[in-house]
Amino acid sequence: MLGFGPPATVLIIAVVLLISGIKILREYERGVIFRLGRMVESRGPGIIYVIPAIEKMVRMDLRTVTMDVPPQDVITRDNVSVKVNAVLYFRVLEPNRAIREVENYLFATSQQAQTTLRSVCGECQLDELLAEREKINAQVQTIIDQHTDPWGIKVSQVAIKHIDLPQEMQRAMAKQAEAERERRAKVIHAEGEFQASQKLADAAEVIAKQPIALQLRFLQSLVEVASEKNSTTIFPVPFLKKTET
Repeated sequence: MLGFGPPATVLIIAVVLLISGIKILREYERGVIFRLGRMVESRGPGIIYVIPAIEKMVRMDLRTVTMDVPPQDVITRDNVSVKVNAVLYFRVLEPNRAIREVENYLFATSQQAQTTLRSVCGECQLDELLAEREKINAQVQTIIDQHTDPWGIKVSQVAIKHIDLPQEMQRAMAKQAEAERERRAKVIHAEGEFQASQKLADAAEVIAKQPIALQLRFLQSLVEVASEKNSTTIFPVPFLKKTET
């Protein structure tokens, strides 16, 4: 019966260890390397080699991460209680710093986003929060990016998804919107009456200068009335008073 001697066994173990150090990283991955506990330059993508028992590798994904910021209870500057949630887009730019500077960069970024969202929304009034979302998004993004920059993380976008208002506030806003629509309708109606009165005044001025225009308008009215087949038209004929000589 054939067997492997000690030299052959050692050789096989050495070959297996050498092969185990070969790693393949995708285009969007980087390898953070620790050599005897000390961090060295990151490696990848493609085929890299990690020295067995001496170096340890941590895979880092460099793709953009989409993180949902859970609803936050916010009291606005005008003392209205609302719930605001958002979505956060960020990516790792420097893998070594993301591992070295913070224990869990995903959890840390999420907590920073929640805190910043509550703080920024709490400094705004309700009308600003509803009407100026782009401005608030940019402000939240700038603050989060400043805090995550030491971790090697770049925040590319923050977007507020939904603002949940209390039921009583929704009813009040609906009444306000209805009143605003009624006000606009009354203003438009008044402007129409004013313009019509101006046109009538202009027409009266023309008729006063040309009396025959009144007769022409009278005849035109008769034509319009006679166009209805079921109407009886009474045509008044003026009588001329005979003058005595």
